[in-house]
Amino acid sequence: MHVIATAGHVDHGKTTLLRQLTGMEPDRWEQERDRGMTIDLGFAWTTLGTRTLAFIDVPGHERFVPNMLAGAGTAPAALFVVAADEGWQPQSDEHLAALHALGVRHALLAITRTDLADPTDAETRALQNLAATTLADPPVVQVSGRTGAGLPALRTALAELTDSLPTPDTTGPVRLWIDRAFTIRGAGTVVTGTLTAGTLRTGDRLRLHPADQDVVVRGLHTLGEPRTHVTATARVAVNLRGIPHRQVRRGHALLTEHGGHRSDLVDVRLPETTAADLPRHLVLHLGSAAVPVRIRPLGTRTARLSLAAPLPVRIGDRVLLRDPGGHHIHGADLLDVRPRPLHRRGAARDRARELDSIPTRPDGTTAPDGAAELRRRKLIRHHELRAMGAEPPADAPTAAGWLLDPAHRDTLAAHLVHLLHEHRHQHPLDAGMSLEAARRALDLPDPALLEPLLRTPTARDVHRADGRLRLGTAPWPPEVAAALHALHDTLRADPFTAPTADELHDLGLGPAALAAAARAGELLRLAPGIVLAAGADQHACDVLATLPQPFTPADARRALRTTRRVALPLLELLARDGRTERLPDGTHRLR
Repeated sequence: MHVIATAGHVDHGKTTLLRQLTGMEPDRWEQERDRGMTIDLGFAWTTLGTRTLAFIDVPGHERFVPNMLAGAGTAPAALFVVAADEGWQPQSDEHLAALHALGVRHALLAITRTDLADPTDAETRALQNLAATTLADPPVVQVSGRTGAGLPALRTALAELTDSLPTPDTTGPVRLWIDRAFTIRGAGTVVTGTLTAGTLRTGDRLRLHPADQDVVVRGLHTLGEPRTHVTATARVAVNLRGIPHRQVRRGHALLTEHGGHRSDLVDVRLPETTAADLPRHLVLHLGSAAVPVRIRPLGTRTARLSLAAPLPVRIGDRVLLRDPGGHHIHGADLLDVRPRPLHRRGAARDRARELDSIPTRPDGTTAPDGAAELRRRKLIRHHELRAMGAEPPADAPTAAGWLLDPAHRDTLAAHLVHLLHEHRHQHPLDAGMSLEAARRALDLPDPALLEPLLRTPTARDVHRADGRLRLGTAPWPPEVAAALHALHDTLRADPFTAPTADELHDLGLGPAALAAAARAGELLRLAPGIVLAAGADQHACDVLATLPQPFTPADARRALRTTRRVALPLLELLARDGRTERLPDGTHRLR
């Protein structure tokens, strides 16, 4: 399906043309038909060969510009109508300004009422006005809605227009801006909108903005027919389960996961407007939503917008800024939908330079760049970046749903090594820095983010054990290192003869040093004051394996050439580790 919005001055024949093209009545309200003018949005559709065209008929009167923007804001193409007998009019200017600000580049110019006047002057003036806009040099058709003259040419031109439209993304996230909401007896709440991307299916669970409530798609209709699924681009009616009709209205949105980042603060680029020249208070239009905003200029062409209510926004969105009093409309591109606060002096100027560095496409629009966003933010949740409209870079380090900028990861890894050096210097007998202390020191939101740091070459000497990080083998103070060296010499000669408490004291090894050496894996601690060399437990198993099984503690003591003081806690350790088992008669055997 292809969706096209009408545009043009009031009573220039937009609705009449749609009646001729579709055989349908776009005006929904009796008041509209009585007054002969469109007040709210109307909808009609037709087929041209294999193409299906859906039209959004927007009001042309200046009092209903918000309604016009609600319809045109989601349509990829426009049918611009100018009457031959009246020519270009003030509301033609306003509709053109809106379409140009929206960046609409696909359009068809229809000169109507050719049965009432020569269309030449109206066509010439219209093309002149369109020349400096995104709608420049459109195909032109001269037509009469009353006599039907020119309708075949109009249908041909519409078919060619739809063939030139870009292919929509049918696999992307859904953000359906609601332009109508009503209730149907026996069905419940129904909303309509233009599906510009993604696919909707019956049974889908969606998030309703701004209620922030889950709703379920009970049924789908498009062009008056029920569907099990609808793909973009399409006009769609959605029957919702789980929400009363009174809680839904125009300007709300239905979202799938990653459909938009909810924000009330955004930074924008103004392609054709100087930020300082804008009034400080305007109305922002996005999709079918309209929200008052306060403007803070940052640079010549950049500004920060504070929204009176949050909207689900995405990087690259084109929004309109409208001055309700002055009738001026300005386009703006969203560059950042979660900007950082500006507190320090000069922050606005620095921010303007940063925003000016964000590149644009050849058509002047902004393309979301996941890698660039991650570089600027350094750290962000995966789902948040996608909701902003940017795809996470494939090579980005990840942990627990977080994304790390590779350069920032390397900086953090170097800082972690420095922290561990400092900790080792200040606490030489400590087992290392706790994971929580390291997380706080690096200002990380989740301790899982330490893992990508530990995988870097910079942190290859960092070891993790028992909830702590340490840098290599603990570097003991000289006197402790000498004492441990002497102890190891003694234990190498007689591995199961543990020094007494007095002997350890004479060596200068107190409880703190012994505990630290045990944590570092240099000693095996059997009990307070009883230590052996690291690996003595496996050596004991090798010796005990030579005994007839089972064996008594006395057998073990003799085989190990030690005392009950060492043999008993050593056997208890081996039993706790599951390498031996104690039998009911008090004997032991290897497992």
